[in-house]
Amino acid sequence: MSCLPASRLRELFDGVRLIFPLLLGTIPFAILYGSLAIDAGLTPAQAQGMSLLVFAGAAQFVAVTLLTGGASAAVLLSTTLVINLRHLLYSAALQPHVRHLRSRWRMLLAFWLTDEAFAVAQQRYARVDASPYKHWFFMGAAMAMYLNWQAFTLAGILFGQRVPNLADWGLDFAMLATFIGIVVPMLRNRPSLAAALVAGSVSLACQELPYQLGLLVAALAGIASAVLLERHGGQRLSGEGAQ
Repeated sequence: MSCLPASRLRELFDGVRLIFPLLLGTIPFAILYGSLAIDAGLTPAQAQGMSLLVFAGAAQFVAVTLLTGGASAAVLLSTTLVINLRHLLYSAALQPHVRHLRSRWRMLLAFWLTDEAFAVAQQRYARVDASPYKHWFFMGAAMAMYLNWQAFTLAGILFGQRVPNLADWGLDFAMLATFIGIVVPMLRNRPSLAAALVAGSVSLACQELPYQLGLLVAALAGIASAVLLERHGGQRLSGEGAQ
């Protein structure tokens, strides 16, 4: 890595630096997952393997919960698929920025794509400059999140059982705070604000739907509201659109 040009290294380390606050928010979540996975009957290798190969916190938690409840493989796969459909939206937003990359780059970044990595990568791509190495920023952020998730999944596997009633500590609130930190800086205009408000309201109204379908309904409702406002000339909250 030391042989890389300085510009690429700078982008790489900037990605690590800017995602670092979000890493802190996922640490309790990863520890809790590792502990619950063992409680659900997974072996340490299986629990760690899910983090290594699936790498999707919300889907992993739901999978562990369904396994504990004795759900069938079909229910498990369909439910986690619905939860992860939001990555299609992330991919569509990032596609114009990465379509020029070689397939091995796109495959790596696609596998490492998370909510946190998307948030910081999108902010980097939104900055207008001539850097041809913004994908190195994306990789730095995504790689840091991946390594962080693996390390603290392992911590949960090894030490979570030694902490009494770990699931009752409210550690999952850390992920909620992290998502708030991701979403709020991106609410720069009326369509995005409407999408957040509508999606949040619909998700609460539809939380009793089976297989986490409320998340999908909320996402579609949020997108529809944003598109409608865009078509009606939504302006930036800062007033830039009126200048």
